[in-house]
Amino acid sequence: MKAAVLTAPRTIELVDTEVPPVGPGQARLRIVQCGVCTSELDLWAGRDPAALPTRIGHEIAGVVEETGPGVSGLAPGQRVAAWVPGGGFAEQAVVEERFCVPVAPHVTFPAVAEPLACVVNAVELAAPALADDVVIIGAGFMGALVQMVTGLKGPRTVTVADLRNDALDRAGKLGATRVVNTATESLTDAIGEVTDGIGADLSYEITGVSEGLRAAGEATRMSGKVCVVAYHQGGTREIPLGRWNWMAFHIVNAHFRDIDTIMRGMRAGMRLVNAGILDVAGLMTHTFPLASIAEAFEIASARPEHFVKAVVEPGTL
Repeated sequence: MKAAVLTAPRTIELVDTEVPPVGPGQARLRIVQCGVCTSELDLWAGRDPAALPTRIGHEIAGVVEETGPGVSGLAPGQRVAAWVPGGGFAEQAVVEERFCVPVAPHVTFPAVAEPLACVVNAVELAAPALADDVVIIGAGFMGALVQMVTGLKGPRTVTVADLRNDALDRAGKLGATRVVNTATESLTDAIGEVTDGIGADLSYEITGVSEGLRAAGEATRMSGKVCVVAYHQGGTREIPLGRWNWMAFHIVNAHFRDIDTIMRGMRAGMRLVNAGILDVAGLMTHTFPLASIAEAFEIASARPEHFVKAVVEPGTL
């Protein structure tokens, strides 16, 4: 089978490799989609010192081709999304049955399962209450998912902040109460307007930079919550800790490494997608065949106007 290998910074090669044998409790999938995750871009760009070469890709969905001994809940031809630690940019993968979730026939982008799991778990941990005033700082792919899932919790207002007008336009179409381009407008003033000067009950930070963290603190009311959703890779971040301490913020670290927690989020998220409650198709803006994976990473890094998410498609559903 063909598989993508990151051999050097900004260099991805397709190689021929053997499919691992299918063991007890496992299934072999024909991979149809693998999303390009922002967390992989630092590795691709050479900003992450991980050892190379390495196989990348963890947001996969596919069709069951073969099952191993002891597998009872999967059958050939079944559509699933799955959790894998890497190697998802390939034509096939062997996965654990317990790491698979079903995909309904009408779902066109099941590769959303893994990032949606992160978002479901983040929103559940942040626990927005009915009629809360919510701020989302960062309106990219993960920000849009956070907005969609938080909307199911019944907030009073949702204010979305970003530097890109196209992202803010999208947030408005997804139902944001207020959008703020922080390059031209004060987020603090805007939040003051929608909350009668009190501040947000909950602010999600989804930028991965110090400026986003500081903005979240400025937008949040005393004793409110600041939920860190972004993946803060490399270096350090600076916040006005004295003010955060004085404001008695509840700081929520929305990162999860426990596999059981990830799988709970994946199952819950895909139940919403399968039921038609969440429709993520409009967020998958750029698709590429496996042979064009290098272009997929270039586009994901450049983030041209109207870009939201890149998906590599080794096969077809």
